[in-house]
Amino acid sequence: MKLGTLEWVPAGDRPDLLADPVARAVQTVTGEVAVAPIDPELADTAAFCERYGVALEESANCVIVAAKRGGETRYAAVMVLATMRADVNGVIRRHLDARKTSFAPQQDAVAMTGMEYGGITPLGLPDDWPVLVDAEVARQPLVVIGSGIRGSKLALSGEALGRLKGAEVVALAQ
Repeated sequence: MKLGTLEWVPAGDRPDLLADPVARAVQTVTGEVAVAPIDPELADTAAFCERYGVALEESANCVIVAAKRGGETRYAAVMVLATMRADVNGVIRRHLDARKTSFAPQQDAVAMTGMEYGGITPLGLPDDWPVLVDAEVARQPLVVIGSGIRGSKLALSGEALGRLKGAEVVALAQ
């Protein structure tokens, strides 16, 4: 696999580069999932892309949203390309049938996912969480995403993201 200047290896061969829930989930993904170590200080998308030669269009961000309705809060993961913004208060709110949506507080997202902030990924999330994958992400032959920790990144096809348990491919971005 060639993507940027990173040395990619099969993710199943390097569980030490994955958060525990991600290591378990990688085994269930249809299609190749690769992992590469990175400098944890460069995990944020812009710094990562610049340092490792990965185009922003080849990188997708995972954000955790809290959807509220009738006193109940539900959580979902949203995947959009790094070049786009998720329409949290419009498309995503309506899709989740919520009265109000917002980005989940950092502390809550970390506690509920078992992943590091800045490395949260849709692989290994709680089974009852929807994973909303923007249609542009799903079209990517390869996309770089978090690995659950800040010290590595995963690469897989957008199509594989769209096939994850609980995933729905939707036009989400602005």
